[in-house]
Amino acid sequence: MAEITIQIPAGTVFRDRLKDGSEGPTMVVIPAGHFMMGSPEAEKDRISNEGPQHRVNFAKPFAMGRDPVTFDEYDRFALAAGKPLRNDHGWGRGNRPVISMVWQHAKAYADWLSQQTGQRYRLPSEAEWEYAARAGTTTAYWWGDVFDANRAHANRGLSASGFLKSLFSGSKTKHVGTYPVDTYPANPWGLRDTSGNVWEWTADGWHDNYEGAPDDGSAWVTGGDAGLRVWRGGSWSIGPVGVRSAYRFNPDNPGNPGSFGFRLARTL
Repeated sequence: MAEITIQIPAGTVFRDRLKDGSEGPTMVVIPAGHFMMGSPEAEKDRISNEGPQHRVNFAKPFAMGRDPVTFDEYDRFALAAGKPLRNDHGWGRGNRPVISMVWQHAKAYADWLSQQTGQRYRLPSEAEWEYAARAGTTTAYWWGDVFDANRAHANRGLSASGFLKSLFSGSKTKHVGTYPVDTYPANPWGLRDTSGNVWEWTADGWHDNYEGAPDDGSAWVTGGDAGLRVWRGGSWSIGPVGVRSAYRFNPDNPGNPGSFGFRLARTL
């Protein structure tokens, strides 16, 4: 018998049921299509590891979490699986993004959610992440080329030249801590916090540039450094340069543990 594939329209928002009848994270269907991954050489504050810019094709739609995974969502897993709760640093739990996440714990949550729902949840590839974060745009941020503090939670007090020094020195920033995931508006495809609030883990190992990168949207897990998975999206502790759609970072020196979380993808 031929397999029947059910097409879910792009933009559809849905939640899968867990085994106890409760609902999983809110997901958004991302359309099939293509985009230019990375930043053009003329982009202000561009970093060399964001290139060369290259076309990536997505033959099929997929789903992405509307938000970074929240404490409410992760705590349910941790309690069910007997895992320790993550430290909220006193900023609050609920619908704030879960923080102090290592890659292995993020993957464990995705695996648990897959078992609970019968669907394939996973960490997004770096290409999926940028495609969904850009949402059809080609500018530095999804809203344009100039940082807008009303659209992203970042440390706007840090300049492009100063934000890495601040990250690694442990110095205090002007805007300490995460915000709830519904604080800022969604991008054109309905995803929130793709710029700022928390760093988000992806499935890809770290490569210093895109030479030889896959062009089909899959995760790049060969070559490079598989021990360093790529972070995307920037965080509350990073300046505007770090929340651009093309910005990428590796956790060789992870900086503030209260600044990294994750977002889920789901195969359709």
